[in-house]
Amino acid sequence: MSAAHRIALRGCALGAALALAGPVLADSALPPARYAHEQLADPAKERVAHDLMLTLRCIVCQGQSIADSDAELAGDMRALVRSRIAAGESPESIRDWLIERYGRWVTYEPPVDAVTAPLWVAPLILLVLGGWLARGRFRRGERR
Repeated sequence: MSAAHRIALRGCALGAALALAGPVLADSALPPARYAHEQLADPAKERVAHDLMLTLRCIVCQGQSIADSDAELAGDMRALVRSRIAAGESPESIRDWLIERYGRWVTYEPPVDAVTAPLWVAPLILLVLGGWLARGRFRRGERR
């Protein structure tokens, strides 16, 4: 193998290693935000904050709530929720602000409106359609 080929292979290996290391380097080196991993001193306010955090989806993990996620962004969102609850803001206004910032997807309980109505109505329509089709099949079976 020539020296040029060895250099090219090393360059490819280095490029592949750097490409695979990208996600590892994605987290910042900054310390976590206050309240990211620290509970509020008032147990009643912490309970309200935790209940709200359970209904908010982690943008990074996509399947976990921000209360359960270890992602850095989830920690920032926990800190935001706790600091706003500590300041006396209502959970509804915090949820509305997060929906405005991240979209409806951030909440596990999407509101019923013109955009989400098909998601709420489609299962009912499919259930009625399935019942109607099953009824027709059963009637045909009785005739035989």
